Amino acid sequence: MVRWLHPAQFMRTSLDAIVAAVFGARADQRLVEAMVRPQEPYFDYSQIEDEQGHFWLDYVADTGDGWDPTYCIARLLALPTLQVGTQGGAPEVLPRGRVLVSGGDCVYPGASREVYEERLIQPYESAMRRSHPPSPDLFVIPGNHDWYDGLASFLRLFCAQRWVAGRRTRQTRSYFALKLPRDWWLIGTDVQLNSDIDVPQVEYFRQVSALMGPEDRVILCNAEPSWIHAVATKKRRGYLENNLEYLQEKVLGKRISVFIAGDLHHYRRHANPEGRQKITAGGGGAFLHPTHAPAAKTLLDDYTVQTSFPDEKTSRKLARKNLMLIRYSPLLGLITGGLYLLLALAAYAEVGHLGLSRFPEVLSAVGHSMVSRPWTLVVGMGTIASLGAFADVAFGRLRWWMGSLHGLAHIVTAFFCAWAATYFTVSVLGLCPELMPDGMRCVGGWPHLAGKFLLSSVLTFLGGFLVGPFVLGTYLWVSVNGFRAHSNEAFGSLAVPDWKNFLRLRIGPDGALTIYPVGVERVPRKWKPTHAGPYAPAYESDDPKATAPVLIEPPIRIK
Repeated sequence: MVRWLHPAQFMRTSLDAIVAAVFGARADQRLVEAMVRPQEPYFDYSQIEDEQGHFWLDYVADTGDGWDPTYCIARLLALPTLQVGTQGGAPEVLPRGRVLVSGGDCVYPGASREVYEERLIQPYESAMRRSHPPSPDLFVIPGNHDWYDGLASFLRLFCAQRWVAGRRTRQTRSYFALKLPRDWWLIGTDVQLNSDIDVPQVEYFRQVSALMGPEDRVILCNAEPSWIHAVATKKRRGYLENNLEYLQEKVLGKRISVFIAGDLHHYRRHANPEGRQKITAGGGGAFLHPTHAPAAKTLLDDYTVQTSFPDEKTSRKLARKNLMLIRYSPLLGLITGGLYLLLALAAYAEVGHLGLSRFPEVLSAVGHSMVSRPWTLVVGMGTIASLGAFADVAFGRLRWWMGSLHGLAHIVTAFFCAWAATYFTVSVLGLCPELMPDGMRCVGGWPHLAGKFLLSSVLTFLGGFLVGPFVLGTYLWVSVNGFRAHSNEAFGSLAVPDWKNFLRLRIGPDGALTIYPVGVERVPRKWKPTHAGPYAPAYESDDPKATAPVLIEPPIRIK
């Protein structure tokens, strides 16, 4: 799994996000697509069905993180038939979809040819290198991580009509329309980095809408669950300022029966009294997101939550793992250790001979040091301001207060780490217990002074390495469980590979759409080769603790 808080990874991902945000808005690849990449008005599957008159389609999103969860889901998608457990009933047998739709964020942490090969193509080709005819088709919409290289790798892989893991790609743009049997349509949009679609894309879907009949119904696939983000920001954008809202409200309107999106790496379904569904299903392989944050029991348009996977109680329990953050992100301590050492050096004072009983004298000495060296205040205020900016907007008016308290907690912890390190060096080990009147010369000479300085610095850094992640983890745990904030950081830091999911959809002879949400509570950690050839998965589970796929909830039937 991607270690998001690894110092090198953190810096690289931050730089990718900044570059993509700056140049993505000024060099929109979708405009070039519309000019030089012609695409059919829609891809026609309306006459395709099995012997029972059914049409099957699979949906998966947020793939390409760790091998275990990505391959686990890829393997289930590759099996010709999948047997899934149900709640108290007989197992369901679900045939493989004739089409696989990928809902965005195909790889993490960023897009490149190497990352796609390692984190997506290899596990999916290991699951199914070839397929018996008729081969499934593959359609993909990009998420924000796919846009980190300007969509170059995405277009090369998915928009060149080539074969990928036994599936044929047909699209030539990053958005598409599928005409399905029984008056159903599937629309896949590309919202780029700004959670919106461009004008040529609106025009494309307007033309598609003109081909629909009055009774036609639509499955709309977006890369992000805008309904969740609207609740988190307490704002729903109107169609005058957002093309996606215009598409949903003015172009497609009531034809949309099902909204599906990834981006949040869990399963959560909302429904309204009319039976329309809004489903977040981003469980294709990326780290787990909490289902209790952001809070979205009721959406702004009166949809209410029906099912979450995992449930909120389990989600809150998993959040407590942040208290042992160093276990999941061991090299995070390099950042906190460096910060604590910088703070200690900025406010350095000779307090190694002062114990707890003389705490007021320690505060006085450190305070005098801070006043006499103004850059100490600069370092301290910079720490508080940086962590204030880091605080989640979900705090609302409390954002800067929570960020400042977080920064102050690190400053106080750094003070105690430095004091303990200096006291141990001076009072326990006896290095330079006395200084000359000028405070700079050690009675034992320069070797003792240098040894004291180096050892106390190393111990301060070590204290920050061990204690700093606990302070950050406590902040994330309180934030996500107490304020439903920092849901991305609190769970990205843990890189939980379990609680994966995907959707299998069926259109029946009566025109009803049935959605089967398939979930895996614990993915395998060990695999063994099957030697079954290119038409079957190359590996199968060798982990007795892994759980079998089950239906997260009873099938959702939309008449």
